[in-house]
Formats: sequence, C-alpha cells, structure tokens
Amino acid sequence: MIPYSLLDLSPIVEGSDAGQAMRNTLDLAQHAERLGYRRFWLAEHHNMPGIASAATSVLIGYVANGTSTIRVGSGGVMLPNHSPLVIAEQFGTLAALYPGRIDLGLGRAPGSDQATARALRRQLSHDSADTFPQDVEELQAYFDEVRPGQRLRAVPGAGLKVPLWLLGSSLFSAQLSAAMGLPFAFASHFAPGFMRQAVDLYRRTFRPSEQLDRPHVMLGVNVFAADTGDEARRLFSSLQQQFLALVRGTPGQLKPPVDNMDPLWDASEADHIRRSLAVSVVGDPAAVREGLQRFVDDLRPDELMLTGQIYDHAARLKSFEIAAKAVRALSLSPAQLA
Repeated sequence: MIPYSLLDLSPIVEGSDAGQAMRNTLDLAQHAERLGYRRFWLAEHHNMPGIASAATSVLIGYVANGTSTIRVGSGGVMLPNHSPLVIAEQFGTLAALYPGRIDLGLGRAPGSDQATARALRRQLSHDSADTFPQDVEELQAYFDEVRPGQRLRAVPGAGLKVPLWLLGSSLFSAQLSAAMGLPFAFASHFAPGFMRQAVDLYRRTFRPSEQLDRPHVMLGVNVFAADTGDEARRLFSSLQQQFLALVRGTPGQLKPPVDNMDPLWDASEADHIRRSLAVSVVGDPAAVREGLQRFVDDLRPDELMLTGQIYDHAARLKSFEIAAKAVRALSLSPAQLA
C-alpha cells in the first residue's frame, strides 16, 4: 500500500474564527490518525484571513499533543522568514516532547507578500531566497551531534536528527533535494506545471545521504469526495472560490460551496484556476479511487499528500475517510511495492 498523508491549512470558514478552525484541525488530525494517515502536516501562511496556521510550530505542538501515533509536521515552514537557529530550537522542542513523530518540511517561498515577509524578518533582504541552500545546511547542522569546541548550538535540538524535507513547485527545489539526499514534496496540488520535470530531475540526480538512501517523492493531490459526484463538485467550489479571490488579490475566509461557478468567474480566470488545480480528484468513492489510481500509475509517487479545503467540517471528515479507503484499495505495480 502506498503511504498516504494529509496536509491542512486550518481553514477559517466564512462566519467562523481562527479558534474554531484550529479545533477543527485537531479533530481532523485525530480522525486521520484513526484512518491510517502517516503524516499530518500544516502549512505556514501569513496575512491570510482564511488560514489559521501562521504560527505553524505552535499549531504542530497542539496537534501532536492531541494525537498519539501519527507524525506531525510542517508542509512547510518557509525558511526565508526565519533564522535557522530559531527553527532548530522550535522543532527541537517539538521533537523532544514528541520523539519520533515530528517532520520538518521546508519551503523557499515566503508564503506571503513582500511587505509581510519584511515584517516577519526585519533584516530580510531581497536575496534571502538565494541563501536557502546555506540556510538548510545550517539548520541541518543544528540537529547533528555537538562537535568539540562548537559554541553555537540548538538547545533543545542538537543530536535529535529531526528529519528534513524540501518542498517546492520548481526544478530548483527538486535539484537541491536530490543534491542533499533529502525527501522531496512537490506542490502539485496548486502548482502542477513543473511536476513531471521536477520528479524526473529529482530521481535522476538523487545522491544518498545519512538521512535517506534512495529518492522519496511525495506529491500533493486535492481530494473532494462525497456520496455523489454532484455533491463532491459542489464541495470543490469552495476551493475554486478561494483561488478566485487570490487571483483577484482579495483573499478572504473560505466561502460556502455553490452549485455553479460560471456566474462568479470569467473565462480567463476559470482557465487559470483549472490549470492550477489540475491535480484534483473530485467525485464519488468509485471516481476518487479511479482518479487516484490513474495518478499513481502515471507519476509513481512514493507517498501521497492529500488535501482538501472544504467548508463544512463534517463533509471534510467524510471526504478524507472516503479518500483513505480509496488509497488502501489501489493496485500497485511490483516496482511500486519494492
């Protein structure tokens, strides 16, 4: 069986608030643990009215404390926003409290606009993303055993070997993951344009490391599952509306689903959003299984990261339950089972 994990942005739905969003996130994580999901990751976004996971490490601690076996981590922490030492201390703390259960996924983008990025890291320079490889190496070193004479260390963090992942939607991230021998998670759920090239580049150029002896690719997939295809497509419209707001520069809380998106967007907006959300499986249980089977047969990911911004919390729980059953029923080739 292919491992399956869950990415959550702790969505703040229209008419609710961040506190309820985070309580829903914990409930979803507990649900995912019972359903056999391997990881539950949270994403760092800032200055976004519809996303409650800005203080990502704090929310990871909340979720880890309310679960017992599922791995909890970041998908991801946007490293240009932070000092590597601060992230090492935060995730060292989490790893000390919840040993063997914490993942640290790292992104190169700021996860916000430039004004917000400057507010997050006062010394942020225009080339902070260009120092990303050095920042990853510095962060990785903080999790190593302390060397004789080492004056700067992460406490807690040193010696804990918190597993790092690199996240991205470009060839840069694929190349860096391969060169460093790290697992690679591609953001195909919202930026699938370079997915095939990135996966191929990563696998061809991967160099084994102390953390990983063979390439490991995780691919993001939007899943919207319901009893009927019509209901699943209706649920999907909340994510489509969220992307429409982003395209128009008016981000807001997650809106209720609608029966028809045509009155809400023009043709160019619809085309752009459909391309962005091309890696989406929407339908009843049979359609979801068929869609995931086609995706797995085509891309051969080592792990799936499922996500779904659904307005109604009960419908979201049910969608991830249907998705888990669908993944467990997938047929895998001998190479995928190796």
